[in-house]
Amino acid sequence: MDLSFMLVQWMGSPLWMWAAFITLVALILTFDLGVLHKENREIGVKESLKLSALYISLGLSFGAWVWWYLGAEAGMNYITGFVVEKTLALDNVFVIALIFSFFAVPRIYQHRVLFWGILGVIVLRAIMIGLGATLVTEFSWVLYIFAAFLVFTGLKMLFVGESDPDIANNPLVSFMRRKFNVTDTHHGERFFVKQPHPKTGKMVLFITPLFMALVLIEIADVIFAVDSVPAIFAITTDPFIVYTSNIFAILGLRALYFALDAMIHRFKYLKPALAIVLVFIGSKVFVAYLLGLEKFPAALSLSMTFAIIASGVVWSLMKTRKDNTAAH
Repeated sequence: MDLSFMLVQWMGSPLWMWAAFITLVALILTFDLGVLHKENREIGVKESLKLSALYISLGLSFGAWVWWYLGAEAGMNYITGFVVEKTLALDNVFVIALIFSFFAVPRIYQHRVLFWGILGVIVLRAIMIGLGATLVTEFSWVLYIFAAFLVFTGLKMLFVGESDPDIANNPLVSFMRRKFNVTDTHHGERFFVKQPHPKTGKMVLFITPLFMALVLIEIADVIFAVDSVPAIFAITTDPFIVYTSNIFAILGLRALYFALDAMIHRFKYLKPALAIVLVFIGSKVFVAYLLGLEKFPAALSLSMTFAIIASGVVWSLMKTRKDNTAAH
């Protein structure tokens, strides 16, 4: 069998690298759903932390391979992207918790929704990153638009308060309730169910609140990708590094959700640190240009990003511990 076509370059990397990565992700998801969570059950905080540690280890192990095979700069860019995307993904947890609460999704079925949500994310991020890579390749000035957007977003996060999403008045929720048959109650783990129409009595297809929650989670990811995709392109324009760091950061979010849902309040001061990271990542594109550098040093970018986020985590844990002590 002639496998020479696997050496063909696709979006800057050999086809075999893309195929190997997609196969690896498929095996991980198959193991997760087919072995670890073959049956619907609630996931406790301890199990969630263990699974999250496993996913982070897998993500960092892949980064070690990137470092070894593609070089130190590619490895540092991957790890920087992984850390930034992982931190940005924490924002998703709060929104996902609101969505599950609004639709009263039982904890036993939340893993199913998140699993299918991850599959959607893999496809949606591939499309968005593919478009971003094409734009940056064809029009290099687009990278400066991405960078300016990140600086603006970071400053907005720092100085303008954000309100909680109003799911009850969400236009998409209203549209689905208006255009589709929607059940008022859950039907186990099912996204769709056939039952008599209240007016005609005929058996018709209804969508369940579980499916509506899935749709909103997918849309929420698209909204969050508006921040995360420019952020990773400001770190590196290599589509392989961009996509793999994105996906590995998001893969573990499902596992981490069940622990963070119970302790998200402990990271209430992480958002300012994240805002500073976005400003830094956006600014370094302009700094490199002004200094006549081809690229901002990857090692400096990684160390500063890690230092800012670590400071935010430590400050959050210290501050919330004092708040909890004062409350008691």
